[in-house]
Amino acid sequence: MNEMSPDTKCAVGWRLWLSILLLTAGLAMTGLSLAKLQAQNQLQMAQATGTPGQPLQATPSPSPSSDKPAESMPGGTRPTSPAPVPARPDAQAERQGATPALPPAPAEKMAPPIPEKK
Repeated sequence: MNEMSPDTKCAVGWRLWLSILLLTAGLAMTGLSLAKLQAQNQLQMAQATGTPGQPLQATPSPSPSSDKPAESMPGGTRPTSPAPVPARPDAQAERQGATPALPPAPAEKMAPPIPEKK
């Protein structure tokens, strides 16, 4: 049998304790880093909603008389006020200076036809 000398046993024990110590230190550093990242994330989320130390203020509601939609009639279509604006004004409106609400659509790209397999 292969017996260990006392010096070898001491060296193995020392290396075992050193590896356990290094592993524990690494796990502790990982835990601290994750805790710091979590704290920073929570701080950023808190700052996104308002300034620290100040309560959030509600947005003022618009005056009820001016922005009220038109009333609908039973059985009919609901009128809209103000009238909806088309995304693309007609040619006469464009000549008078109206600008489109949307950018022009991109041109279609044409590719050669896909050959059919026989």
